[in-house]
This record gives sequence, C-alpha cells and structure tokens, in this order.
Amino acid sequence: MTDGPMHPEHVLSAPVDLSGTGYYVHWGVLQISAVNLVVIALMLIVFALALLLPFPRGRQRR
Repeated sequence: MTDGPMHPEHVLSAPVDLSGTGYYVHWGVLQISAVNLVVIALMLIVFALALLLPFPRGRQRR
C-alpha cells in the first residue's frame, strides 16, 4: 500500500528531479537558468496579451 499515488512522499515530491544541476543559458556576461527564462517569457506574453486584447464591454449606457 505504500506505492500508491496518494502516499505522502508522492504527493509532496517535486514533479522533476531537483537534485541535479540546472541548465543555464549564457549570452556574454548574462547568465540565466532556462526555467527562469521560460517564466519571464510567459510573463511577457501575458503582459502583451493584456495590452492587446480588448476589455469586455457591458451594456452600453444611453
């Protein structure tokens, strides 16, 4: 019964292996982890969509 998916070790464990070394991207003097680069890119995409998409409109007032 300890191998089931609801065992506390399975629920609290990370979805990826965090004991290994991270992957880093290098651009000259700039060094950033790949995961942080993905998070920053997603935030920029959400920000651009928030600027470009129109706000929903309610009933127009007379």
